[in-house]
Order: sequence, then C-alpha cells, then structure tokens
Amino acid sequence: MEVVRSERDIDKLPLLQGQAVQRSRLQAWFIRICSSILIWTCLVQLVTVGELWHPRLFTGELGFRKMSVGGEESLPSSPPPPVPSRNYRSNGFLKVSCNGGLNQMRSEICDMVTIARLLNLTLVVPELDKASFWADPSNFEDIFDVRHFIDSLRDEVRIIKRLPKKFGARYGFKPLIMPPVSWSNEKYYLQQILPLFSQHKVIYFNKTDARLANNGIPLELQKLRCHVNFQALKFTPEIEALGNKLVHILQEKGPYLALHLRYEMDMLAFSGCTHGCTVEEAEELKRLRYAFPWWREKEIVSEERRSHGLCPLTPEETALILRALGFDKETQIYIASGEIYGSERRLTSLRAAFPRIVKKEMLLDPKDLLQFQNHSSQMAALDFMVSVASNIFIPTYDGNMARVVEGHRRYHL
Repeated sequence: MEVVRSERDIDKLPLLQGQAVQRSRLQAWFIRICSSILIWTCLVQLVTVGELWHPRLFTGELGFRKMSVGGEESLPSSPPPPVPSRNYRSNGFLKVSCNGGLNQMRSEICDMVTIARLLNLTLVVPELDKASFWADPSNFEDIFDVRHFIDSLRDEVRIIKRLPKKFGARYGFKPLIMPPVSWSNEKYYLQQILPLFSQHKVIYFNKTDARLANNGIPLELQKLRCHVNFQALKFTPEIEALGNKLVHILQEKGPYLALHLRYEMDMLAFSGCTHGCTVEEAEELKRLRYAFPWWREKEIVSEERRSHGLCPLTPEETALILRALGFDKETQIYIASGEIYGSERRLTSLRAAFPRIVKKEMLLDPKDLLQFQNHSSQMAALDFMVSVASNIFIPTYDGNMARVVEGHRRYHL
C-alpha cells in the first residue's frame, strides 16, 4: 500500500531526527558517567581493602625486612583486619582513675572495661596514678599501646581518648565524682550506678581498686576481664623492644628463673613487716606508712603479721627455700623487682648461694634505661615481660604481680 505523507509531516522529519540524535548522545553520556562512577567506586574499595591487608602495597614500601633474631629475612606480617565495632546506644561517659602499682592498675583497667561493657557506656582511656608512693608521671599511652587497646576492644565497648569538648571544665561542665562500692557484683552497677547516668552524662570513678567482685559474676564478664588483661593491654613498642632485648640476653646464657623478690620499701611499709630490719629501718618504714593517709593500717605488730603468713619472704629466707627446692649455684636468676630495701647488704646471703643473680641494670647499657628512669611502672613492665618469658617464675609474696603472671600463663596455655 502506498503511504502518502502530508507536507506538514514531511516538514517535521528533520526535527524528529534531531531529537533522536540528541537522545542518543544523552544516553551515551549517561552510560559513560555511570561507568566512571562505578570504576572509581571499585578502585576506592580496592585501595581500602588493600590498606587493611597490605598497608605498604600502595605506598611503595613493600619489601623484605630483616628479623632481629637469627638474621633471617622475611616479609613483614600483615596486621589482622580490625574487628567490627559493636553497635549500641551509649548511656553516657565513664571516666576512671587507677591507683597503685602497674599490676594493680592493670586489674583495675580490666574491671572498668567490664563495667563499661555491662552498662553500655563509652569509656575514656583510663588515667593512671601519679600521687602514690612511686610518684610515676607516666600516662596510659606511655605504658600501653592506646590504638591497640581501643581497636582490640571495639567489638565490646566504645573507648575514646578524651571527653568531647562540651563536657570539659572550660564549658562549666562538672561530672559526678564518686568511688564505687568495693567488691560489688553486676547487680550493684545495674541497679545503683546505671540510673545515675540519666541525670549525669559523665561519671568519674576516682577510686577503682577492687571495685568489682572476683567471684559470683557472669562468665561472659570474667572472660572479658581476661581478654583485656592478656590481649588488649599491650605495652608500647619501646617497652616491648627493650623487654625482648632483656629476654634475648638472658636466654643466650641458658634457662633462667625469674624471682619476684617483693622486699621493697613500699611493700614493707604497707604491710608493717620489719623482720630482719634494724631499729632505724623499722622507724623509717613506720614514718612512711603514716605519710600516706590511704594506707589505713598504721599501728602494726610485725611479728604478729608474720606469724599469720602475711609478710613477704626476706632475701635470706628466699635463699633457703630456693636451695630446698633443688636449685644450685649454676641457676641463672633474674630479680624482677625494684630496689631491694637494705640494698646489697640484704642480698649478701642470696648472692653467696646463687652467684648468677642478675638485674636489668646489670644486663643493659645505662643509655637503654635512661628513658625509663623515675618511671617505676615502665620499669615494672620490663620485669613483667621477663617474668612471663622465664622458664620458672617464683614470687616471694602473693601479690598482684604473682597473680597476673600466673593468669597470663594459664590464659595462653
């Protein structure tokens, strides 16, 4: 059939053809733009994943690295991918101040993380004790790897380095300052502490020693305590490097025994144990005990305390016990403790029985220890590393160090 078009239709043909060409161009540009967006999105994702698994791949730093032991070369190990963050609505901010020596503060940090997890709080990186006997000015980040601490616990609790500015004293904000009741279980925190956050967005625990019960709390909370203590609390690279150096020096000389000789001035003053001390030394220890108001017991009968088995072994008693256990003069002994009260005079019999006694000050160059001087907690961190790596660990007092080393070994069995 013949199609007859009007002049009007014929006039429209160029216009229709032009519109069709324009639509084709727009479609082509649309496809190009979508393709570009898709390609760039894939590239960004690839770079992100690559940075997680091989952070040096895109910076030109990938290569061989010499290992410190044995002179062998190997590729640098890739960091594990970060655990996913736990998604929860925070009920408020928890600030805490830890007191005591290094290992006591470790236990307190574990408790505070557990409480923050239980109450769905945001924890501020803990403050460390600077006003006690040791007068150590170290902050948390001077001893522990803060980034590792935050990242390794992100699937349990949200941790921040500092409070948001709006909660600062500069803006007139005042947190609720309080010490929790000692040895409390989870019911106390859920029923007594959690409701306080509806009135106070920030609560500051100014005392954290023994504020969570050791027993009778859910297994999940106990597991979290262990995870914090033996995985999340990792020392700084500087401490770990020097600690590993100490261990390597000792191991080159053969097996060694780490002796936590807790015969230090603070321990004797706190416990009131003065057996073997001179009259002048006993008086000095008593004055020290009265100088610290938070040491509650002041008048202590040393022999009575000793008869109940509440005193640390003296260096002389330690020598007798080590010999009775079968250790001989060839035993390499590392003294994992601070300055022994009475200095070398009190170590005479121990050295006579075991000539291969060493301390970190004897094994390291003074330059190595210079940055750790007057930082007792950092020094204690070195002793902890050496103790954990030792063939045999023997404490002379059932204190925090003994418990943490034992816990570490049980956890990593």
